[in-house]
Amino acid sequence: MVKADNVHKHFGKLEVLKGIDLEVQPGQVLCMLGPSGSGKSTFLRCINHLEKVDSGRLSVDGQLVGYRVDGNRLRELTSKEISRRRSGIGMVFQRFNLFAHMTALQNIIEAPIRVKGFGRDVAVADARQLLERVGLADKADAYPSALSGGQQQRVAIARALAMKPQLMLFDEPTSALDPELVGDVLEVMRDLAQEGMTMVVVTHEIGFAREVADVVVFMDGGVIVESGDPRQVLVEPREDRTRAFLSKVL
Repeated sequence: MVKADNVHKHFGKLEVLKGIDLEVQPGQVLCMLGPSGSGKSTFLRCINHLEKVDSGRLSVDGQLVGYRVDGNRLRELTSKEISRRRSGIGMVFQRFNLFAHMTALQNIIEAPIRVKGFGRDVAVADARQLLERVGLADKADAYPSALSGGQQQRVAIARALAMKPQLMLFDEPTSALDPELVGDVLEVMRDLAQEGMTMVVVTHEIGFAREVADVVVFMDGGVIVESGDPRQVLVEPREDRTRAFLSKVL
């Protein structure tokens, strides 16, 4: 579902990704761990066309991210083509990014109607099912300001799912939440994993990674230091840098 081959990304003179090689199979959950500034979020944004890869190749479901093959050449996608491909990838951010002037229901139906062309009745019916799925059936008419952080994040997950994505990306979805609100969001993510959703999750929730991930990747300094089965990486890491990181967060 996701394949990265020697992916590099610079911001000016700063090289943030230094040759990332990685694969995520359909139905897998891959959790990315590492200190702040290690490149995890940047890599996630590259997958979703929010940042442009400088070199190497990155593909989602067999299609190059940001480019298309035209004969023997690669051509950069137009903004319309990028939007169309991005519609198959759901992304949940740290800070929810809900539209403050819209209710929970309105936040969820906006993209399916405007981008996918769903009829309003269909979009509303889907949105109500998704709100029930994330435990917020009674919050359809609530505005973000009336919701807790955990509730806003669950609306954000429902909004991403409303586009019927093949792939879900989570960028530290619990880092902005009070500790007592984290559990409800992680429970929704566990349910998605059990249903077979392909997921790439940037997280500091080591327990979640141990329980749910098929693959754990530890990044530092723009490179993948170590990757593998959660029981190996989190319990018996091979690399000193991984052990040092885990000793501070466990």
